[in-house]
Amino acid sequence: QVQLVESGGGLVEPGGSLTLSCVGSGRPFSSFGMAWFRQAPGKEREFVAAISFNGFSTFYADSVKGRFTISRDNPKNTVWLQMNTLKTEDTAVYYCAASLLFTIAAHRDVREYNYWGQGTQVTVSS
Repeated sequence: QVQLVESGGGLVEPGGSLTLSCVGSGRPFSSFGMAWFRQAPGKEREFVAAISFNGFSTFYADSVKGRFTISRDNPKNTVWLQMNTLKTEDTAVYYCAASLLFTIAAHRDVREYNYWGQGTQVTVSS
């Protein structure tokens, strides 16, 4: 059974930084394309960033490009989301997701992903 466990969320002031971690288990981590999504209260879950199976390709939502960095370490079964220059509009629950059939065409689509973590809250506020 595949499990994804996120950590690293919290309260941070605008302009600050946080790093989220997601540790997977139950299947070789290299089997998955990985992504981070987020969901703010009253809004739909939205794509944040994705990374290919081997980590060679990364993709970002326009709203986070240049501020967030996704990375992975397959032997450690871990994917990270480094978030810099945080804004109040980044406040949301952040979810880690794994896809067995990760494609460039559909990596922003929630339906692409087979497994999800429980989410970690990120609050950006002064």
